[in-house]
Amino acid sequence: MNIIVTVKQVADPNIPPAHIQLDPDGKRIISPFGVPPVMNGYDANALEEAIRLKEAHGGKITVLGLGDDTSRESLKMAVAMGADTAILINDPDLVNGDSATIGRALAAAIKKIGMPDLVLCGRQASDTDGGQVLHWLAEALDLPTVAPVTKIEAVAGNELTVHRLIEDGYQRIKVELPALLGVSSEINEARHPSVRGTMAAGRAMIAGWKAADIGLAPQTPKVELRELQIQLRTTKAELIEGASGAEKGAALANKLHELGLI
Repeated sequence: MNIIVTVKQVADPNIPPAHIQLDPDGKRIISPFGVPPVMNGYDANALEEAIRLKEAHGGKITVLGLGDDTSRESLKMAVAMGADTAILINDPDLVNGDSATIGRALAAAIKKIGMPDLVLCGRQASDTDGGQVLHWLAEALDLPTVAPVTKIEAVAGNELTVHRLIEDGYQRIKVELPALLGVSSEINEARHPSVRGTMAAGRAMIAGWKAADIGLAPQTPKVELRELQIQLRTTKAELIEGASGAEKGAALANKLHELGLI
């Protein structure tokens, strides 16, 4: 089974809010000094599922990313985990594209690579939580799409049986290949790279493609992000005084009433 997994590099979601920084244009979250960016968590789950499918059924895994040159680090991490090859679309005209632009660029790259049996994407990216790119990608490739997927139950011939997360449980769906799945974190726990995988990743050559390499003309986004705003919340604690527990409880109740909480 030949699988393509899309991977995005993001700022570490565990960065304390007070340390979050924006680029000079105010359009992208950047990692503060000393805190390296990471592979998007849902994409790591998608890659893990691809590796498990390859281990069970054979085939090849190609990882495809779009970003600046620093995104090679996440692609090398993907190779260290078990991907066979990785490709980076690093055209500056595409890096700040909207979801439609990015989805169509990924689709153009996949068409150049050759249509796989399965495309796996994370359900959304932790830096924007948009969850739109995979649907634009599926539309451009004319692929059936299921998201968010929490389990691949069975592989039979050219069909997959998957579980799609819904509000009060899941739907059990059969989808014909080739298809695109948007993977959720419930599906697995992504593995850590082995020493051998890390050494192989250090030698891996990550191909870099520009828009012209995948047959795209200069892109004009339909939606332009003008500026990101980060609002930090402040908290404070106040000790409730009283000679006894009952007195403290009454004082607390009065304070909550003053604040309109009860």
